[in-house]
Amino acid sequence: MSFRQTQPGIGPIVPTLMLLAFGVLATLRGEALAHATGEENERLPVIGPAPDFSLVSQDGAPVSLSDYRGRVVAVTFIFTTCMDTCPLLTAKMAGVQDNLGDKFGAKIAFVSITVDPEHDTPAVLRAYAETFGADLKGWAFLTGEPAAIAAVGNHYGIYAGKNSAGSVDHTFLTSIIDSQGNLRVQYLGVRFDPEEFRHDLLGLLDEAL
Repeated sequence: MSFRQTQPGIGPIVPTLMLLAFGVLATLRGEALAHATGEENERLPVIGPAPDFSLVSQDGAPVSLSDYRGRVVAVTFIFTTCMDTCPLLTAKMAGVQDNLGDKFGAKIAFVSITVDPEHDTPAVLRAYAETFGADLKGWAFLTGEPAAIAAVGNHYGIYAGKNSAGSVDHTFLTSIIDSQGNLRVQYLGVRFDPEEFRHDLLGLLDEAL
């Protein structure tokens, strides 16, 4: 199940309880909630300024959201030892990456932030990226101090916590940010339509031209 949020009244921080409720439903159901008919031809509203962050890439380099100003950015949260939903999400994004052609990297970028920074070092994230064929010219995999990761997650409305098995339970929220640094749409879950996702990315790119 996926929920596409485009309403500015909610703001960039989605309440944790709401996310948990959707996360449970996402686990139980495979349905997708599409946006209303005709919405694909409308300009996406501005939800609000996207929260900035400063973390560390798979190459050990500092990366901030502000570094991407001028490009459309998709930000999501994963961890490398996840055996179910994270690989599905990363593979879906890799497929969209391949369908964006030369726009990817130059004009559109992806950022995947780990929710398990104790395990996901830069080297681990780089190996994970290579497994999925991520083009690192346009796709950064980020880690950092646990407190910094937790703060970024909170700012984006992400719940993440270790469970009794030592794995990480977390919400799946993919946020698209325009070239001016504004949060424009969020996808909750991993079963969203990749073509709709690509359409939103390209629509925001067209706005900037």
